[in-house]
Amino acid sequence: MKIQRVPHSWSVTPAQAIAIQHQLAARVVRRGRVPTPRLVAGADLAFSTDGKECIAGVVVWDVLRREIVEQRIARRAVQFPYVPGLLTFREAPALLAALRQLHCEPDVFMFDGQGYAHPRRFGLACHMGVLLDRPSVGCAKTILVGKCEMPQRSRGSTSPLMHNGECVGMAVRTRGDVKPIYVSVGHRLSLAAAVNISLACCGGYRLPEPTRLADKLVTRERVRAG
Repeated sequence: MKIQRVPHSWSVTPAQAIAIQHQLAARVVRRGRVPTPRLVAGADLAFSTDGKECIAGVVVWDVLRREIVEQRIARRAVQFPYVPGLLTFREAPALLAALRQLHCEPDVFMFDGQGYAHPRRFGLACHMGVLLDRPSVGCAKTILVGKCEMPQRSRGSTSPLMHNGECVGMAVRTRGDVKPIYVSVGHRLSLAAAVNISLACCGGYRLPEPTRLADKLVTRERVRAG
């Protein structure tokens, strides 16, 4: 997969990283839809047992056939400290390396993390979506910013995630009586479209299949490598 040149360095200070987020956040497009998404690329990360390497995994999921089309792994040395809200600067180099290995062209990219539901409205799914210039979704397991009421207990129920008076995402019940996930826009999608895609990718588990399978992929790789 061809990816445009990244318009900034990853070797920056936390203050510089925040300035980059503020600058690039203006490029996020929070509208659009993919009428019939077929291939959804799920991405997740893990770290080596010594914490020195970031392991990125990408699994391309065929929504119609309910099967894996392609999967890739990349490892890169960790160059950025752990700072909440700036995790992209630790994780993106490995993610981009894995994505560049893809032979297929996914319709949507799904990240296990935040998108617009971020203090500067520029979480991992937004940052990667802007760099890829493709429709992207953030599907997080926990809330980073904001508050919401719990959705009703049935599958497909939703509740707005509000932060500073703005709806930044949606709590989505992907299975009945199971904790919701928190969906937010990454790039080139409306929130409604992001929620619909997330639900379409769910197959009996709490997490959508693309990111669930990517999580399993990087976990296996971490164990294999020791």
